[in-house]
Amino acid sequence: MAAAGKGVPLCDIQISCKDLRPSIDAAVARVLDSGQVILGPEVVAFEQEVAESCGVGFGVGCGSGSDALSLALHGLGIGQGDEVILPPYTFFATVGAVIRCGATPVFADIEAEGYGIDPACVADKITPRTRAIMAVHLFGQTADMEPLWRIAEKHDLLVIEDAAQSMGARYQDKPVGSLGALACLSFYPSKNLGGFGDSGMVVTNDSETTRTMQILRGHGMDPRYYHKMVGWNARIDALQAAMLRVKLPYLNSWIEQRRQAASRYMSLIQRQGLDGHLETPSELPNRMHTYNQFVVSVAHGKRDQLLQSLRAQSIGCEIYYPLPLHLQECLADMGHKAGDFPVSEAAAKSTLALPIFPGITMEQQEIVVGACAAFLRAPVRMAA
Repeated sequence: MAAAGKGVPLCDIQISCKDLRPSIDAAVARVLDSGQVILGPEVVAFEQEVAESCGVGFGVGCGSGSDALSLALHGLGIGQGDEVILPPYTFFATVGAVIRCGATPVFADIEAEGYGIDPACVADKITPRTRAIMAVHLFGQTADMEPLWRIAEKHDLLVIEDAAQSMGARYQDKPVGSLGALACLSFYPSKNLGGFGDSGMVVTNDSETTRTMQILRGHGMDPRYYHKMVGWNARIDALQAAMLRVKLPYLNSWIEQRRQAASRYMSLIQRQGLDGHLETPSELPNRMHTYNQFVVSVAHGKRDQLLQSLRAQSIGCEIYYPLPLHLQECLADMGHKAGDFPVSEAAAKSTLALPIFPGITMEQQEIVVGACAAFLRAPVRMAA
Protein backbone atom coordinates (compact mmCIF):
# COMPACT_ATOMS: atom_id res chain seq x y z
CA MET A 1 0.00 0.00 0.00
CA ALA A 2 1.07 3.58 -0.58
CA ALA A 3 2.41 5.51 2.37
CA ALA A 4 -0.07 7.55 4.36
CA GLY A 5 0.26 11.26 4.91
CA LYS A 6 -0.52 12.48 1.40
CA GLY A 7 -3.74 14.35 0.86
CA VAL A 8 -6.30 13.37 -1.78
CA PRO A 9 -8.96 15.83 -3.00
CA LEU A 10 -12.59 14.80 -3.10
CA CYS A 11 -12.76 16.04 -6.69
CA ASP A 12 -9.92 17.42 -8.81
CA ILE A 13 -11.48 19.41 -11.64
CA GLN A 14 -8.09 20.57 -12.97
CA ILE A 15 -6.94 17.19 -14.32
CA SER A 16 -9.62 16.83 -17.00
CA CYS A 17 -9.08 20.41 -18.17
CA LYS A 18 -5.28 20.46 -18.32
CA ASP A 19 -4.86 19.00 -21.79
CA LEU A 20 -7.90 20.89 -23.08
CA ARG A 21 -6.67 24.33 -22.05
CA PRO A 22 -5.67 25.49 -25.57
CA SER A 23 -9.09 24.48 -26.96
CA ILE A 24 -10.88 26.09 -24.02
CA ASP A 25 -8.89 29.30 -24.45
CA ALA A 26 -9.77 29.32 -28.16
CA ALA A 27 -13.48 28.84 -27.36
CA VAL A 28 -13.41 31.77 -24.93
CA ALA A 29 -11.65 33.95 -27.49
CA ARG A 30 -14.22 32.97 -30.12
CA VAL A 31 -17.08 34.14 -27.91
CA LEU A 32 -15.36 37.35 -26.88
CA ASP A 33 -14.49 38.16 -30.48
CA SER A 34 -18.09 37.56 -31.55
CA GLY A 35 -19.54 39.97 -28.99
CA GLN A 36 -22.46 37.52 -28.50
CA VAL A 37 -22.10 36.60 -24.82
CA ILE A 38 -25.78 36.01 -23.94
CA LEU A 39 -27.43 33.04 -25.70
CA GLY A 40 -26.56 33.11 -29.42
CA PRO A 41 -25.00 30.49 -31.72
CA GLU A 42 -22.72 28.89 -29.12
CA VAL A 43 -25.71 28.17 -26.91
CA VAL A 44 -27.81 26.85 -29.80
CA ALA A 45 -25.01 24.51 -30.88
CA PHE A 46 -24.42 23.29 -27.32
CA GLU A 47 -28.13 22.64 -26.80
CA GLN A 48 -28.26 20.55 -29.98
CA GLU A 49 -25.13 18.58 -29.08
CA VAL A 50 -26.31 17.77 -25.55
CA ALA A 51 -29.80 16.81 -26.76
CA GLU A 52 -28.26 14.47 -29.30
CA SER A 53 -26.05 12.87 -26.65
CA CYS A 54 -29.16 12.26 -24.53
CA GLY A 55 -31.10 10.74 -27.42
CA VAL A 56 -33.72 13.50 -27.63
CA GLY A 57 -34.57 16.35 -29.96
CA PHE A 58 -34.31 19.54 -27.92
CA GLY A 59 -32.27 21.22 -25.21
CA VAL A 60 -32.87 24.44 -23.31
CA GLY A 61 -29.69 25.78 -21.72
CA CYS A 62 -30.09 27.64 -18.45
CA GLY A 63 -28.21 29.18 -15.56
CA SER A 64 -27.96 26.14 -13.27
CA GLY A 65 -29.32 22.70 -12.51
CA SER A 66 -31.75 24.40 -10.13
CA ASP A 67 -33.00 26.58 -12.98
CA ALA A 68 -33.45 23.43 -15.05
CA LEU A 69 -35.75 21.92 -12.43
CA SER A 70 -37.81 25.10 -12.19
CA LEU A 71 -38.04 25.49 -15.97
CA ALA A 72 -39.18 21.88 -16.31
CA LEU A 73 -41.98 22.24 -13.78
CA HIS A 74 -43.16 25.62 -15.03
CA GLY A 75 -42.83 24.51 -18.63
CA LEU A 76 -45.15 21.58 -17.99
CA GLY A 77 -47.69 23.86 -16.31
CA ILE A 78 -47.30 22.28 -12.88
CA GLY A 79 -48.36 24.66 -10.12
CA GLN A 80 -50.95 25.52 -7.50
CA GLY A 81 -53.10 22.54 -6.54
CA ASP A 82 -50.73 19.96 -8.04
CA GLU A 83 -48.67 17.39 -6.16
CA VAL A 84 -45.23 16.16 -7.19
CA ILE A 85 -43.82 12.96 -5.69
CA LEU A 86 -40.08 12.96 -4.96
CA PRO A 87 -37.60 11.31 -2.58
CA PRO A 88 -36.56 12.97 0.68
CA TYR A 89 -32.97 11.77 0.17
CA THR A 90 -31.62 14.17 -2.45
CA PHE A 91 -30.22 17.69 -2.75
CA PHE A 92 -32.55 20.48 -1.65
CA ALA A 93 -32.90 21.92 -5.18
CA THR A 94 -35.31 19.11 -6.07
CA VAL A 95 -37.91 20.04 -3.47
CA GLY A 96 -37.14 23.75 -3.70
CA ALA A 97 -38.18 23.83 -7.35
CA VAL A 98 -41.48 22.10 -6.56
CA ILE A 99 -42.32 24.62 -3.83
CA ARG A 100 -41.32 27.63 -5.93
CA CYS A 101 -43.66 26.64 -8.76
CA GLY A 102 -46.55 26.56 -6.28
CA ALA A 103 -47.02 22.79 -6.23
CA THR A 104 -47.01 20.56 -3.15
CA PRO A 105 -44.08 18.19 -2.64
CA VAL A 106 -45.02 14.68 -1.52
CA PHE A 107 -42.20 12.48 -0.26
CA ALA A 108 -41.80 8.78 -1.04
CA ASP A 109 -38.99 6.79 0.58
CA ILE A 110 -36.01 5.37 -1.29
CA GLU A 111 -34.76 1.86 -1.93
CA ALA A 112 -31.92 0.74 0.34
CA GLU A 113 -29.85 -0.41 -2.62
CA GLY A 114 -29.01 2.33 -5.08
CA TYR A 115 -30.86 5.08 -3.16
CA GLY A 116 -33.41 5.66 -5.92
CA ILE A 117 -37.03 6.47 -5.17
CA ASP A 118 -38.96 3.30 -4.23
CA PRO A 119 -41.72 2.64 -6.79
CA ALA A 120 -43.82 0.81 -4.19
CA CYS A 121 -43.73 3.88 -1.96
CA VAL A 122 -44.57 6.09 -4.95
CA ALA A 123 -47.66 4.01 -5.68
CA ASP A 124 -48.87 4.54 -2.10
CA LYS A 125 -48.61 8.33 -2.46
CA ILE A 126 -50.82 8.78 -5.54
CA THR A 127 -53.84 11.05 -5.06
CA PRO A 128 -56.20 12.80 -7.50
CA ARG A 129 -53.91 15.86 -7.25
CA THR A 130 -50.72 14.05 -8.28
CA ARG A 131 -49.31 15.46 -11.53
CA ALA A 132 -45.72 14.22 -11.68
CA ILE A 133 -43.08 11.89 -10.31
CA MET A 134 -39.60 13.35 -9.89
CA ALA A 135 -37.16 10.49 -10.50
CA VAL A 136 -33.80 11.49 -9.02
CA HIS A 137 -30.84 9.65 -10.54
CA LEU A 138 -28.60 9.83 -7.50
CA PHE A 139 -24.79 9.61 -7.37
CA GLY A 140 -24.50 8.62 -11.05
CA GLN A 141 -27.06 5.81 -11.36
CA THR A 142 -30.66 5.96 -12.54
CA ALA A 143 -33.73 5.26 -10.49
CA ASP A 144 -35.64 2.08 -11.34
CA MET A 145 -37.66 3.50 -14.21
CA GLU A 146 -39.71 0.55 -15.51
CA PRO A 147 -42.10 0.41 -12.53
CA LEU A 148 -42.26 4.21 -12.45
CA TRP A 149 -43.30 4.22 -16.12
CA ARG A 150 -46.08 1.74 -15.32
CA ILE A 151 -47.34 3.86 -12.42
CA ALA A 152 -47.22 7.00 -14.55
CA GLU A 153 -49.12 5.36 -17.39
CA LYS A 154 -51.78 3.96 -15.07
CA HIS A 155 -52.44 7.34 -13.42
CA ASP A 156 -51.67 9.63 -16.39
CA LEU A 157 -48.68 11.23 -14.67
CA LEU A 158 -45.58 12.97 -15.96
CA VAL A 159 -42.13 11.59 -15.16
CA ILE A 160 -39.40 14.21 -14.74
CA GLU A 161 -35.77 13.14 -14.49
CA ASP A 162 -33.58 14.97 -12.00
CA ALA A 163 -30.38 13.92 -13.73
CA ALA A 164 -28.09 16.55 -12.24
CA GLN A 165 -25.64 13.88 -11.04
CA SER A 166 -26.02 11.31 -13.77
CA MET A 167 -25.49 12.62 -17.29
CA GLY A 168 -24.19 9.73 -19.38
CA ALA A 169 -25.84 7.01 -17.28
CA ARG A 170 -28.10 4.45 -18.95
CA TYR A 171 -31.18 2.41 -18.10
CA GLN A 172 -32.13 -0.56 -20.28
CA ASP A 173 -29.48 0.81 -22.65
CA LYS A 174 -31.40 4.10 -22.95
CA PRO A 175 -29.50 7.27 -22.04
CA VAL A 176 -30.43 9.54 -19.19
CA GLY A 177 -32.40 12.36 -20.72
CA SER A 178 -34.68 10.07 -22.70
CA LEU A 179 -36.36 8.33 -19.75
CA GLY A 180 -39.10 10.84 -18.95
CA ALA A 181 -41.09 13.76 -20.30
CA LEU A 182 -38.19 16.08 -19.44
CA ALA A 183 -34.74 15.66 -17.91
CA CYS A 184 -32.85 18.25 -15.89
CA LEU A 185 -29.05 18.41 -16.14
CA SER A 186 -26.45 20.31 -14.15
CA PHE A 187 -23.02 21.38 -15.37
CA TYR A 188 -21.75 22.38 -11.92
CA PRO A 189 -17.95 21.94 -11.97
CA SER A 190 -17.91 18.59 -10.12
CA LYS A 191 -20.52 16.90 -12.36
CA ASN A 192 -19.78 14.28 -15.02
CA LEU A 193 -19.79 17.14 -17.52
CA GLY A 194 -18.63 20.05 -15.40
CA GLY A 195 -18.37 23.67 -16.47
CA PHE A 196 -16.55 26.65 -15.04
CA GLY A 197 -19.35 27.95 -12.86
CA ASP A 198 -23.09 27.35 -12.70
CA SER A 199 -25.07 26.21 -15.74
CA GLY A 200 -27.66 23.59 -16.63
CA MET A 201 -30.09 22.34 -19.27
CA VAL A 202 -33.46 20.73 -19.77
CA VAL A 203 -33.65 18.11 -22.52
CA THR A 204 -36.83 16.72 -24.06
CA ASN A 205 -38.58 15.52 -27.21
CA ASP A 206 -41.48 17.95 -26.64
CA SER A 207 -41.17 20.93 -29.00
CA GLU A 208 -44.05 22.87 -27.44
CA THR A 209 -42.65 22.62 -23.91
CA THR A 210 -39.23 23.53 -25.29
CA ARG A 211 -40.60 26.78 -26.68
CA THR A 212 -42.35 27.56 -23.38
CA MET A 213 -39.12 27.05 -21.44
CA GLN A 214 -37.18 29.21 -23.89
CA ILE A 215 -39.62 32.04 -23.25
CA LEU A 216 -39.63 31.51 -19.48
CA ARG A 217 -35.83 31.69 -19.18
CA GLY A 218 -35.88 35.23 -20.61
CA HIS A 219 -38.43 36.79 -18.27
CA GLY A 220 -41.30 35.46 -20.39
CA MET A 221 -40.51 37.78 -23.31
CA ASP A 222 -41.70 36.94 -26.83
CA PRO A 223 -40.79 39.12 -28.67
CA ARG A 224 -38.41 41.35 -26.70
CA TYR A 225 -40.16 43.52 -24.09
CA TYR A 226 -43.51 41.81 -24.76
CA HIS A 227 -44.16 39.37 -21.94
CA LYS A 228 -46.37 36.36 -22.63
CA MET A 229 -45.85 34.91 -19.13
CA VAL A 230 -44.02 35.63 -15.89
CA GLY A 231 -40.60 34.14 -16.29
CA TRP A 232 -37.22 34.98 -14.82
CA ASN A 233 -33.58 35.26 -15.89
CA ALA A 234 -32.49 31.64 -16.32
CA ARG A 235 -30.20 32.07 -19.33
CA ILE A 236 -26.96 30.17 -19.84
CA ASP A 237 -23.92 32.28 -20.67
CA ALA A 238 -22.39 31.82 -24.11
CA LEU A 239 -18.97 31.46 -22.47
CA GLN A 240 -20.15 28.48 -20.42
CA ALA A 241 -21.74 26.89 -23.49
CA ALA A 242 -18.59 27.35 -25.60
CA MET A 243 -16.30 25.87 -22.96
CA LEU A 244 -18.65 22.95 -22.29
CA ARG A 245 -18.75 22.22 -26.03
CA VAL A 246 -15.00 21.58 -25.82
CA LYS A 247 -15.50 19.11 -22.97
CA LEU A 248 -18.61 17.27 -24.20
CA PRO A 249 -16.79 14.93 -26.63
CA TYR A 250 -14.72 13.60 -23.72
CA LEU A 251 -17.69 12.78 -21.48
CA ASN A 252 -17.82 9.06 -22.25
CA SER A 253 -14.07 8.69 -21.75
CA TRP A 254 -14.26 10.46 -18.38
CA ILE A 255 -17.19 8.26 -17.31
CA GLU A 256 -15.16 5.18 -18.21
CA GLN A 257 -12.32 6.49 -16.04
CA ARG A 258 -14.80 6.92 -13.17
CA ARG A 259 -16.04 3.36 -13.67
CA GLN A 260 -12.49 2.01 -13.65
CA ALA A 261 -11.74 3.95 -10.48
CA ALA A 262 -14.88 2.54 -8.84
CA SER A 263 -13.79 -0.98 -9.76
CA ARG A 264 -10.37 -0.34 -8.23
CA TYR A 265 -11.98 0.93 -5.03
CA MET A 266 -14.06 -2.22 -4.73
CA SER A 267 -11.00 -4.43 -5.19
CA LEU A 268 -8.96 -2.43 -2.69
CA ILE A 269 -11.74 -2.47 -0.10
CA GLN A 270 -12.12 -6.22 -0.49
CA ARG A 271 -8.36 -6.76 -0.36
CA GLN A 272 -8.20 -4.80 2.89
CA GLY A 273 -10.91 -7.00 4.41
CA LEU A 274 -13.32 -4.08 4.87
CA ASP A 275 -16.41 -5.83 3.52
CA GLY A 276 -18.02 -5.81 6.95
CA HIS A 277 -17.15 -2.17 7.50
CA LEU A 278 -17.80 -0.44 4.16
CA GLU A 279 -20.69 -1.35 1.88
CA THR A 280 -19.69 -0.31 -1.63
CA PRO A 281 -22.13 0.99 -4.27
CA SER A 282 -23.56 -1.57 -6.66
CA GLU A 283 -24.47 -1.28 -10.31
CA LEU A 284 -28.07 -2.46 -10.35
CA PRO A 285 -29.64 -4.56 -13.13
CA ASN A 286 -30.28 -2.89 -16.49
CA ARG A 287 -28.23 0.15 -15.50
CA MET A 288 -24.87 1.72 -16.23
CA HIS A 289 -23.48 3.60 -13.22
CA THR A 290 -21.34 6.68 -13.90
CA TYR A 291 -20.05 7.13 -10.32
CA ASN A 292 -20.40 10.89 -10.16
CA GLN A 293 -19.89 10.13 -6.48
CA PHE A 294 -18.44 6.96 -4.95
CA VAL A 295 -20.69 6.62 -1.92
CA VAL A 296 -20.07 3.91 0.66
CA SER A 297 -22.19 3.00 3.66
CA VAL A 298 -20.15 2.88 6.88
CA ALA A 299 -21.21 0.18 9.34
CA HIS A 300 -21.40 0.17 13.14
CA GLY A 301 -22.22 3.87 13.51
CA LYS A 302 -18.68 4.92 12.64
CA ARG A 303 -19.41 7.20 9.70
CA ASP A 304 -18.88 10.53 11.45
CA GLN A 305 -15.69 9.39 13.16
CA LEU A 306 -14.30 8.07 9.88
CA LEU A 307 -15.13 11.39 8.23
CA GLN A 308 -13.15 13.26 10.89
CA SER A 309 -10.22 10.87 10.57
CA LEU A 310 -10.01 11.21 6.79
CA ARG A 311 -10.29 14.98 6.87
CA ALA A 312 -7.53 15.15 9.49
CA GLN A 313 -5.32 13.47 6.87
CA SER A 314 -6.39 15.91 4.13
CA ILE A 315 -8.41 13.23 2.38
CA GLY A 316 -11.51 14.73 0.80
CA CYS A 317 -14.83 13.21 1.76
CA GLU A 318 -18.39 14.44 2.06
CA ILE A 319 -21.76 13.43 3.45
CA TYR A 320 -24.49 13.43 0.81
CA TYR A 321 -26.83 14.16 2.62
CA PRO A 322 -26.67 14.50 6.44
CA LEU A 323 -30.33 15.46 6.95
CA PRO A 324 -33.19 14.22 4.74
CA LEU A 325 -35.47 16.83 3.26
CA HIS A 326 -38.48 15.94 5.41
CA LEU A 327 -36.50 16.90 8.54
CA GLN A 328 -35.18 20.23 7.24
CA GLU A 329 -36.14 23.23 9.35
CA CYS A 330 -37.67 25.18 6.47
CA LEU A 331 -40.01 22.28 5.67
CA ALA A 332 -41.28 21.78 9.22
CA ASP A 333 -44.76 22.92 8.21
CA MET A 334 -45.12 19.72 6.17
CA GLY A 335 -45.58 17.97 9.49
CA HIS A 336 -43.07 15.15 9.09
CA LYS A 337 -41.10 13.63 11.95
CA ALA A 338 -38.16 11.30 12.43
CA GLY A 339 -39.12 7.77 11.47
CA ASP A 340 -41.48 8.74 8.63
CA PHE A 341 -38.98 7.70 5.94
CA PRO A 342 -36.68 5.16 7.60
CA VAL A 343 -34.60 4.15 4.58
CA SER A 344 -33.74 7.76 3.77
CA GLU A 345 -32.91 8.43 7.41
CA ALA A 346 -30.66 5.37 7.61
CA ALA A 347 -28.81 6.47 4.46
CA ALA A 348 -28.32 9.96 5.88
CA LYS A 349 -26.68 8.44 8.97
CA SER A 350 -24.35 6.00 7.23
CA THR A 351 -23.29 7.20 3.77
CA LEU A 352 -19.95 8.80 2.95
CA ALA A 353 -18.56 9.91 -0.43
CA LEU A 354 -14.90 9.07 -1.07
CA PRO A 355 -12.68 10.84 -3.62
CA ILE A 356 -13.42 10.01 -7.26
CA PHE A 357 -12.78 11.92 -10.48
CA PRO A 358 -11.31 11.26 -13.93
CA GLY A 359 -7.58 10.91 -13.50
CA ILE A 360 -7.56 9.73 -9.89
CA THR A 361 -4.56 7.42 -9.51
CA MET A 362 -4.20 3.99 -7.98
CA GLU A 363 -1.80 5.52 -5.45
CA GLN A 364 -4.40 8.07 -4.37
CA GLN A 365 -7.03 5.36 -4.01
CA GLU A 366 -4.64 3.21 -1.99
CA ILE A 367 -4.09 6.15 0.35
CA VAL A 368 -7.86 6.58 0.79
CA VAL A 369 -8.59 2.91 1.41
CA GLY A 370 -5.51 2.51 3.60
CA ALA A 371 -6.67 5.40 5.79
CA CYS A 372 -10.16 3.86 6.02
CA ALA A 373 -8.68 0.49 6.97
CA ALA A 374 -6.37 1.97 9.62
CA PHE A 375 -9.32 3.66 11.30
CA LEU A 376 -11.96 0.97 10.93
CA ARG A 377 -9.74 -1.90 12.03
CA ALA A 378 -8.24 -0.04 14.99
CA PRO A 379 -8.96 -1.77 18.31
CA VAL A 380 -11.83 -0.30 20.33
CA ARG A 381 -10.50 1.56 23.33
CA MET A 382 -12.64 1.02 26.41
CA ALA A 383 -13.19 3.97 28.72
CA ALA A 384 -11.26 3.76 32.02
